[in-house]
Amino acid sequence: MYVLKYIFKESFKPFTTAEGREMLQLMWKIGDKKRYASETIKFGKYSFEVPDCMSFIFQFKEIFVEHYYNFNTNSTEPIIIDCGANIGSSCVYFNETYPKAKIYAFEADQKISKILSKNLTNNGITNVEIISKAVWKNTDGIEFAIEGSDGASIYGTGNKIKVESMRLRDFISKFDKIDMLKMDIEGAEYEVIKDCRNDLKHVENIFIEYHSFPNQEQNLGEILEILTENGFRYFINSQVDRSKPLVNHRYKNNDLMDLQLNIFGYKNS
Repeated sequence: MYVLKYIFKESFKPFTTAEGREMLQLMWKIGDKKRYASETIKFGKYSFEVPDCMSFIFQFKEIFVEHYYNFNTNSTEPIIIDCGANIGSSCVYFNETYPKAKIYAFEADQKISKILSKNLTNNGITNVEIISKAVWKNTDGIEFAIEGSDGASIYGTGNKIKVESMRLRDFISKFDKIDMLKMDIEGAEYEVIKDCRNDLKHVENIFIEYHSFPNQEQNLGEILEILTENGFRYFINSQVDRSKPLVNHRYKNNDLMDLQLNIFGYKNS
């Protein structure tokens, strides 16, 4: 009996919640759609323009099924800073879960930022301020490669464009308290977190998507050190599990990235 539980536990997990069942329906409907082809997707009470169906399915799983961005707060009007808001899935979740929140949504990719604005407007979400800039360690602008969905990165391959940047440290220092700081900025997280080292005292909860690139130094240890210095406890899970990791140094033959982790940090009240 234990063997059967072990085998089928993850297989049946999506069936146990309404969100999980909706994810399976989405996979059935749009899972085989052409990559990087725009579609209009309906989920729950929302209708979204989606530039890449496969990326959206992964977003839906993390945000609505796994509830990655759920946090505890005593604030009646929590402050949420969403770095890497993409097409608005996270903003929808924050608005639904914390309806009186004030949400600041950063999105550097101008094409994606326009879709973000359209999705929020079409779904009547008005408590989000969109900032079409990259969060960075200065205001000099930053170059990154656009992938077409949610993977634009400073370490990406191909043609790069330069976009405007805002120093996140300066932005968060304006607030006495930030209830949630979400950071999904495709490789820029280390430089930004390091620059914010002395200002994370304003933050109660944090999510960092950490990326490791084969030709770049791994800086996970310093990120965790910074979180510890600022009073966070953290939990980590991996998005790129692989067998024989001491032999297999790539994730699914991905030459760009060899590790991706989700880091959740929270302060005990």
